[in-house]
Amino acid sequence: MFNRKIFIMLAAISLLFFYACGPKAMAPRAELDTPEHHVAVGNKLLKAGKIDAAFREFNRAKELSPKFSPAYVGLGLVDGFRDNFKNSLKTMKEARKYARGDEQKIAVNVGFMRLYIMGKTNIDINWLKLTEEEFDKAVLISKDVSAPYFYMGLAYKISYKFRQAVDRFSRVLELDNGYIAEADKEYALVQKIERAMPGSKIGKKIALVEKITRADIAALFIEELKVDEIFKKRTPKKFDIAFKSPEKQLETGIYVKILPATDIDDHVLKADIDAVIEIGIKGLQPFPDHTYKPYQTITRAEFAMMIEDILIKLTGVDDLATRFIGSVSLFPDLRNDLPYFNAVMICTTRGIMVAKDLATGEFDAIGPVSGADALLSIRMLKSQL
Repeated sequence: MFNRKIFIMLAAISLLFFYACGPKAMAPRAELDTPEHHVAVGNKLLKAGKIDAAFREFNRAKELSPKFSPAYVGLGLVDGFRDNFKNSLKTMKEARKYARGDEQKIAVNVGFMRLYIMGKTNIDINWLKLTEEEFDKAVLISKDVSAPYFYMGLAYKISYKFRQAVDRFSRVLELDNGYIAEADKEYALVQKIERAMPGSKIGKKIALVEKITRADIAALFIEELKVDEIFKKRTPKKFDIAFKSPEKQLETGIYVKILPATDIDDHVLKADIDAVIEIGIKGLQPFPDHTYKPYQTITRAEFAMMIEDILIKLTGVDDLATRFIGSVSLFPDLRNDLPYFNAVMICTTRGIMVAKDLATGEFDAIGPVSGADALLSIRMLKSQL
C-alpha cells in the first residue's frame, strides 16, 4: 500500500515536471497581439509572396499559443515555399496533432494538399493520390468549405486532368463562400484549355504557361499545328540540277559553316526550334548574331506576324501581306501605320485572335501570349489550312 502511494506521488511529480518543461505561452503585448490575428496577417503575407514576414507572424502566433494548430499550418507552408519539404511535413503533422474542431482540422487537410501541390514528386511520386486523400478527409468533415475544392482543382489542373479541375472550380463558385475570384480565373483558363484540346504532352504543359517564349511557340507550331508536315506536303520539292565543277565538289574543309542558332544546343525543345528555323517562319528566325533567344517571351503582335506568314506560305495568297494596309483600325490601341497592323487584322478578322479586353476592345499588341490563348489560335488556324 505504502509503495503504491509512493508510485502515485512520483507519477504526479513526473507529470508536473513534464508540463513545466513544455513550451510556455508568451504574454501578449497589445490588444491585437493574439494568435488568431498573427495567423490572419501571416496568411495575407504568404499570399503576397512575403515569406520571411509571414514566418515572423506565424512564429509569433506559436509563441503566444504553443499548441495553436493554425500557426503550425502556416509555418509548414513557409517551409514548403522554401523547398524544405521534410521539415514542412513534420510541422504539418504537429498542426494535425493540435487541431481542435472541424475548422482547424480542415485547415490541416488543406495545408497538406498545398504542400503536395508545391512539392509534387519532390515529396512523393504519388503526390496526387495523397492530395486526393487529404481532400476526401476534408469533405468528409464538411462538403461546404471552398478551400479543399479549390486546391484539388489546382492539383488536377497541373496534372492535366482538366475535366476534373473544371468540376472542382465549379463547386467553389457554387458554394460562393471563399476563393471566388481565384476559382473564377482558374475555371476560365481550364475551360479555354479544354476548348483548345492540346493533343501533345508538351502542348498540355505549355497550356498552363502565362507568358510563352520563342521556344514554346516553336514547339506548339510543330507539335500541335504540325506545320513542318503541312509544309512538306504543300511545298514542291526542289532539286538542284545546276552544273557543278568536279574540282569544286572535291574541295572540303575550306569553309566552316556557322550554325543558324548557337544558343539552343542544350535546350529541351531544340528539335522543334530547328524545325521552325528550317521552315523560315517570320519572327522565329535566328537573330543576326546567330542566337535564337529561346527564353525570350513573345508579344501578341509578334504572334500575329508569325501566323500571317504561315498563312501566306501555305495558302499562296501573297496579297494577304498588304490586304489591310490603309484600312481603318478596329482597335482603339492599334494604329493602322504600325508594321504589325496588317497581321493583327488578318488574324482577328479570321477569328484566329481576339481583342485582349473585350469590354474596351483593346488588342494589347505588346502584351504577352498565354499558352492557352496560343493553343486556341493554333486550333482555329489549323481549321483554315
